Amino acid sequence: MSGPLQLIATAPMGLEAVVARELKELGYEDTAVENGRVHFTGNLIDICRCNLWLRTSDRILIKMGEFTALTFDELFEGTKALPWQEWIPANGEFPVEGRSHKSQLSSVPACQGIVKKAVVEKLKQSHSTEWFKETGPRYVIEVNLLNDKALLTLDTTGPALHKRGYRKHATEAPLKETMAAALILLSRWNQNPARPFYDPCCGSGTLPIEAAMIGWNLAPGLRRTFNAESWPAVPERLWQEAREEAFDAVRDDIPLNIAGSDIDPEAIEIAKAAAKSAGLAKEIKFECLPAVKIQPQGDYGCMITNPPYGERIGEEKEVRKLISQFGRIMAGLPTWSFFALTPTKQFEHDFQRKADKRRKLYNGRIECQYLQFLGPLPPRH
Repeated sequence: MSGPLQLIATAPMGLEAVVARELKELGYEDTAVENGRVHFTGNLIDICRCNLWLRTSDRILIKMGEFTALTFDELFEGTKALPWQEWIPANGEFPVEGRSHKSQLSSVPACQGIVKKAVVEKLKQSHSTEWFKETGPRYVIEVNLLNDKALLTLDTTGPALHKRGYRKHATEAPLKETMAAALILLSRWNQNPARPFYDPCCGSGTLPIEAAMIGWNLAPGLRRTFNAESWPAVPERLWQEAREEAFDAVRDDIPLNIAGSDIDPEAIEIAKAAAKSAGLAKEIKFECLPAVKIQPQGDYGCMITNPPYGERIGEEKEVRKLISQFGRIMAGLPTWSFFALTPTKQFEHDFQRKADKRRKLYNGRIECQYLQFLGPLPPRH
């Protein structure tokens, strides 16, 4: 593969700036942010590094090309002109996914079919075959049409990056790992991970586990595999190099003070199992406790939580009561900071304090505010 690659880190809505900051901290300076995506330049090793390291991105894509496509002919010719043969071998499996918004070519299935046909024609020329069995490595192609511009990408990731590999049981968590990591990074707790960290509505433990991974500088992708690991175009030695770099970067000598509690005993058992699988069982204290009984230990801590939203009838009253309990608890913890992701409009009223900062984020499709009630920073030693 010659020359630099145009790469895209996809981002959940509202987290583009967080993904861009992560990329800059990894050493990528030329980032360009747009809705749902952060563009940057890299080489083959950067496919490996970014899949292993990015905490808040959903997936890493290779930008194959972008062009105007008002007709199916333009879509076909534009797609066929791209260098698919540099990536996809004769036995490669290459499904096509698609989206269309505000474009003449509005039929997504038709666009997928045209792109598939164009890629096949290009591969026929370079691989000297008429038939593709598609039994080999997986190359997911996406055609994304917006305002009559077609963006074509290859997905290097496979299952989205929030699937860290430490959950043995697939549970529908109310908070994805990528969003949990973003809440922690936005709180700036990571600048001093020896500070206490507490989640009083921890559910299956996503926030405390992500905090421990950030605290110890554990690359979130170390326990899983990626589509591009089986691609001939990305040498295996690059993956080994990136993984070795990630193992060398672990800082497990930092003492952590991380705890989580929840009223649901089953959720706490799932949390403990996930922490054990992540190699962090001894670093996180999980307890089955109602929020009113929590007793966070230490000073200058961060309480970060995704409290229940009260979506079912009759639950709203309980949620408002819980928020007012949090307000009382925090009044007794004058050096602590409190952060909550919530769609509840009257949160500050019930908490009995105005947020120092707020940020609009989307938890799945639910519009939320990330409310930040800031306490004093720990004194510098």
